[in-house]
Amino acid sequence: MLGAVSSFLVVGGNGFLGSHLVDELAARGHTVTVFDRFSAGVIRYRAAGVAQIIGDYLNRADISAALAGQEYVFHLVSTTSPATAEDDPTLDLRTNIPASIDLFSLAAQRRVRRVLFASTGGAIYGDQRAELMDESMSPRPVSPYAIGKLAIEGYLRYFRRKAGLESVVFRVSNPYGPRQSAAKRQGVISIFLNELAAGRPLTVFGDGSMERDFIAVTDAVRMMADVAEGEPRHDLYNIGSGRGATVASLVETIRSVTALDVAVEHRPTPATFIDRVVLDTSRFRSEFGERDLVDLAEGIGAMWADVRDGAS
Repeated sequence: MLGAVSSFLVVGGNGFLGSHLVDELAARGHTVTVFDRFSAGVIRYRAAGVAQIIGDYLNRADISAALAGQEYVFHLVSTTSPATAEDDPTLDLRTNIPASIDLFSLAAQRRVRRVLFASTGGAIYGDQRAELMDESMSPRPVSPYAIGKLAIEGYLRYFRRKAGLESVVFRVSNPYGPRQSAAKRQGVISIFLNELAAGRPLTVFGDGSMERDFIAVTDAVRMMADVAEGEPRHDLYNIGSGRGATVASLVETIRSVTALDVAVEHRPTPATFIDRVVLDTSRFRSEFGERDLVDLAEGIGAMWADVRDGAS
C-alpha cells in the first residue's frame, strides 16, 4: 500500500469522472493536483486544498510542466465522446492518441511511478457471446471511440516495455451520477434524465433490449483509488457493477423513481452499437475485496435530484 500521503496528478480532473476521483483521493488524505482547461469557468470537484494547473492536454509543454514532481498520474482526458468520434473517425488519431503518447513519454522522462488510464469497458470488447466480459478476452471494438481507446492501451504497453513506465488500465463500464453533462451525448442515464426534465420524450434505440453495466460514479472512483493505493498484480482491471440492465428496464426504473409519465420514442439502432456488455469484475474483487455498490434506483434518484436542481 502507499504511504500516508502520495502525490497524484489528475489530468482531466475537472470533468465528470475526474472531479469525483479528485474528491475521493483528497478524502483519503493524498496530495492532489488537477490539470484541466477549466474552460467552463466552473470548478466541479468539492475537495478543498487541491492544487490547480490550467493547461491544454494537447500542448506538450503544458503537460511536461504539470508532471514535475508527481508520483502518480491519472489520465482521464478525452477530446472525443462516442458520438463525436462517430461523426469524425479521424479525430482520435489527430488528438487523443498523439497527446497520450506525449503524456506517456514525458511521464517516463519525469520518472513518474505509475500512470493510470481510464479506458472504456462499455465498448472495447465488442460483440462477443459471453455472459460477462473479462480482461482475458480479446477486444473487438467496432466504434471509432473504442478503437482509439484500445490504441492508447497499446501505447501504454509499449512504454512499459520500452521505458519501464508502470501503468494500469481501467476499463470503466457506464458510470453515471451528479455532474455528468448530457451535452456531450454520452451517458444514457444523464441524457434520459435531462430530456425528462425538459419535458421531451426519451429516445430508445431498437426495442430497448440492449443491456449495459451501469455503475455509480462514486463506486467507480473508489475502485480506481483502491487500485492506485495498492500494489496491483495486473495492468488491466474492469471497473463496473457486474450486473446488467436493459434500456427498457432503465426506463421503467426512471419512471418509478421520478413518478412521472415517461414518453418514449423508438429509433433504429446505430450499426456500431453493441447489443450487450456486462463486465466481469472478479479480478478486482479477488485482489481488493468485495464492495457494496449503490443500487441503480438509489443512484438514479440522487442524480434526478441533481438534474432538477440544475446542477448537472
